[in-house]
Amino acid sequence: MPCQIIPFPPELRPRLPTIVGNVDYLTLRRRLEQIEVLLRTSGVESAFGEQALARWAGAAQRPASVREQLQFQQRSRRALRGTVLRTLLQEDYRGFSVQRAGNPLYQWFCLVDALDAVRVPSKSELQRYAHWLPAAEMRAVLDGLLRGAVEQPGKLGLAEALDLETAWVDRTGLQAHVHFPTDWVLLRDGVRTLMKATALIRRAGLRGRMEAPEVFLRRLNRLSLAMAQATRRAGSKRAHKRGLRQIKRLVGVVRAHARRHRERLDQQWARTDWTRPQAEAILRRLDTVLALLPRAQKQAHERIIGGRPVANADKILSLYDPDLRVIVRGKAGAEVEFGNTVRLAENRQGVILDYELFRESAPADSLILFGSLLRVEAATGRRVAAVVSDRGFASAANSRALAAAGTFDGLCPRRPAELKQRMREERFARLQRRRAQTEGRIGILKHGFLGRPMRAKGFAHRELAPAWGVLTHNLWMLARRRKTRRRPVLLAQAA
Repeated sequence: MPCQIIPFPPELRPRLPTIVGNVDYLTLRRRLEQIEVLLRTSGVESAFGEQALARWAGAAQRPASVREQLQFQQRSRRALRGTVLRTLLQEDYRGFSVQRAGNPLYQWFCLVDALDAVRVPSKSELQRYAHWLPAAEMRAVLDGLLRGAVEQPGKLGLAEALDLETAWVDRTGLQAHVHFPTDWVLLRDGVRTLMKATALIRRAGLRGRMEAPEVFLRRLNRLSLAMAQATRRAGSKRAHKRGLRQIKRLVGVVRAHARRHRERLDQQWARTDWTRPQAEAILRRLDTVLALLPRAQKQAHERIIGGRPVANADKILSLYDPDLRVIVRGKAGAEVEFGNTVRLAENRQGVILDYELFRESAPADSLILFGSLLRVEAATGRRVAAVVSDRGFASAANSRALAAAGTFDGLCPRRPAELKQRMREERFARLQRRRAQTEGRIGILKHGFLGRPMRAKGFAHRELAPAWGVLTHNLWMLARRRKTRRRPVLLAQAA
């Protein structure tokens, strides 16, 4: 059902304590105050609340009362501010909950400060905050921030409007938090998950005839260690084949036991102390691994026993995250990564204008260039005057399209002779030298706002993490560009 935003009544909030003697704290406080103003004046907070309220009203079974709607609006504001601050600090849910409980500055920014008692959200509530809106709606919130910085810089207090003269485009890989997908280690992961779920079912009172689940885990651990040690010895291929055959027999026994306990839980869950949703959570865990384990077993057979390569598109890199892809980097220390490819575009001021995370293997760079430019134009209503990238994005078709659109072609040519000739152009050379800063910007975003590695699991959550990271990064960058007066007294005392 449609709802309208209800204005919040004024609240009595305690003043922040006066802190002297710590310049780093004063800098962080000033920056958070600037971000707080940006959230209000740019419309990010109102847009976030409207998107969340529309989803909440659409899922409601009955009309909400005014009190219920006000409570949800307040939770939405806290979800936005809390997730922005947690992303900025790069804290986990539990650590951030503890920090916010003892820091008045964090309580003020997240709207949980009060005169009587401070009610700090738990780590579970903070996790719900991080998934408050899907990635598509978060992109709309981010586009609103960019549009406001372009059209109304004075309202946001910016020293200058968002610069759309030039866009530097590049792509990188977001590495997932997974171990190296060794074939027998994937089988070990599957057996471990099946036996742990089976142990839960048996402890709930639903037992079938089998050895203890721990016995199977010990056997597989010994076989996995033997496979790893055989790599360093002569005759490793024969030892690997022999070890894999033993693992395959053990996996077959484990799958049969897990399947029987799965059927018993599905039919007799009422005999346990679990609710049906709790039982279905364990059933989903079993079904996922039971469905993927045969494919992992076949993959190991093809590679180790058959000696045949498996195409990257057909490889299973994780039993728990099927949307991971092999990313060939070809760089020192990162020849191959496992995750997803992301495309980024930034402007002269270091603000990220566009991003896109690819679920499948990303197409060639030359094919994804104009997708970024079109997204920037749709978000800001303005066309970029020049585009700069590395040689991966260069192609004759892209150069012709840029010339037809009246956009300066700053794409690095693939042929060395052509690159040498274009480097004689003053504008082209200057923009290409600036491209090194884009590499730094990628590192800042990945390590300072997304974590290293990014711990989001599943593509839906992994797509949402860059949305929060880019939003927080842009708020931080725009807050640094706001015209604000310094506090000479506090800074003098602190110095």
